[in-house]
Amino acid sequence: MGATMLATLVALSGTATAMGCAGILVLVVGALRLPGAMVRTRGLEQVVALGNLCFAVPLAVFGALHVFGPRLVIDLVPSYLPWRLFLVYAIGVALIAASLSIATDIGVRWSGLLFGIMMFLFVAMIHLPGALAEAHDRVAWTIVFRETSFGGAGWLLAATATDGWEGKARTILIAVGRVCVTMALVVFGIAHFLSPTVLPGVPLRQELPAWLPARTLIDYLTGAALLVAGGSTLLGKRTRTVVTLLGAWLLLLVLVVYVPFLVVSLAGPELGIQVQGINYLADTLLFAGVVLALAKATPPPAGNS
Repeated sequence: MGATMLATLVALSGTATAMGCAGILVLVVGALRLPGAMVRTRGLEQVVALGNLCFAVPLAVFGALHVFGPRLVIDLVPSYLPWRLFLVYAIGVALIAASLSIATDIGVRWSGLLFGIMMFLFVAMIHLPGALAEAHDRVAWTIVFRETSFGGAGWLLAATATDGWEGKARTILIAVGRVCVTMALVVFGIAHFLSPTVLPGVPLRQELPAWLPARTLIDYLTGAALLVAGGSTLLGKRTRTVVTLLGAWLLLLVLVVYVPFLVVSLAGPELGIQVQGINYLADTLLFAGVVLALAKATPPPAGNS
C-alpha cells in the first residue's frame, strides 16, 4: 500500500502534491486535539466538534495552491492592483497561517476575524463585480454567496473560539456571520432543484459523475436539507440540531461522492484536472465547516446546555 501511495504522489504534479500534503499535515495537527473535544461531547455535538478541522484543512489546501501554483490563480487578482504575484503568495501564506490557528484553536479570534475580512474584500473586489457583469450566470452568483458564507463563518469562529471576542463585538460577529451563512443555505438549496445533477453542496458547474447512482435524488435531498436548515435558522426552530444534521450530511457527501471524484481526477495526467478534483473536495469540506460553525454559534436548546 505504501508503494502505491508513493507511486501516486510521483505521478502527481508538484502543485497537486503540495496541496494534498498541506491538507494532510493540518488534518494530523488538528486531529491531535480531537480526542479531548470528543470526550467532552456526545451525540450530534461530536459532529459540531469537527467544525474547526473541516474549516482548517481546506484553508491549508488553498494556501498551498497559492504558494506552489501561483500562476493558476493570479488572474483572479484585479489587474489594477500592483505586485499581483506578491499578493498571491501573501494570501497563500495567510491562508496556511489561518488554517493552523483554526486547527489548533489558538488565536482564532484574530485569524477568524481577518479571514472573514479577506473573504469580504474578495467578494467586493472580485466576485461581485464579476457576477454583476454576468448577471445571468448562476455559477458566478454561487461563488459570491460561497465566498460570503466563508467570510461569515470566519467571523462565527472568531466569536465562538476559546479566546473569542466578547460583548458587543461578539454579538455583531455572530449576527453578520449568521446572515451570510443563511443566505448561502437558501440560495444553494434552490440551485440544487434548478440544476439537479451538479456536484452537491456548493452547486458550481461540475456535474455528478455518470457512474454514480441516484444522481438526481442526491441533489434533491441536498437541496431540501439546505432549505430546511436555512428555514430553521430564519425561524429559530431547532436550529442547532437541524444545521448539525446538514453538516453531517455534507461530510457524508465528501466521503461517498468527493473522495471517489478526487481519485478519478488525480488519475489523470493534466494539472488542471488534478487541481480541480482537490479543489472540489476542499470546497465542500470547507462548506461543511461553515455549516458547523453556524451550529456552534447557535445556543443549544434549553436544558441541553
